[in-house]
Amino acid sequence: MPKEIFHQADTRGHANHGWLNAHHSFSFANYHNPQRMNFGVLRVLNDDIVAPAMGFGTHPHDNMEIITIPLRGALAHKDNMGNVETIQANEVQVMSAGTGVTHSEFNASKETEVSLLQIWLFPNVRNVQPRYDQRSFKPENRVNELQTVVTPIGKEEGESVSIHQDAWFSLGTFKAGFEKNYSVRLKTNGVYIFVIEGEISVNGKPLSKRDALGVWDVENVQIKASSDAEILLMDVPMD
Repeated sequence: MPKEIFHQADTRGHANHGWLNAHHSFSFANYHNPQRMNFGVLRVLNDDIVAPAMGFGTHPHDNMEIITIPLRGALAHKDNMGNVETIQANEVQVMSAGTGVTHSEFNASKETEVSLLQIWLFPNVRNVQPRYDQRSFKPENRVNELQTVVTPIGKEEGESVSIHQDAWFSLGTFKAGFEKNYSVRLKTNGVYIFVIEGEISVNGKPLSKRDALGVWDVENVQIKASSDAEILLMDVPMD
């Protein structure tokens, strides 16, 4: 039988630190909800707004696949692998923390906020050599289409960045009335659909801005845009 879980936008964890306004789809930092620990290997989905010139100082990670998707503005990244980069809207960054990395992330602007999604996945192999990658994606290639931006290592598609997990991420920008049938990549995977902007329905269930729906034990999902909309679809292992 198909299974699903609905996460309404205003039920997410929330922390406003002044310089950081963060919403947590899953338990994170001071937000702990035993009913929201993960969706399969999807462990963290943070929806962050960082004030100008502010950010996260140097801190460590290990054995986690970390994906950062800026929605507006630019984020300055620096790590102990020697990467000093700026990522912005229409780019996707991945970092395999593996045996351990340290990095910092700051708003690259002194004038405007940066809005971003940061996502953590449990890897399918532990203690790998840390790695970093980022790519840019043409926004016109996801109009009324799902543009694949993250894939498993060895199964890259187009310009996708890759991770140590059997997971596929896609971005879509849909015009009102557009319909899309999405086939789940693996039988053991589920799909977590996060609405960035607008309104859609998934298998007939309505979703609004920042709502999310997780669906598993299905072969495909039907997505329909009720208005102009932007979504992030994450196809991830459930065990």
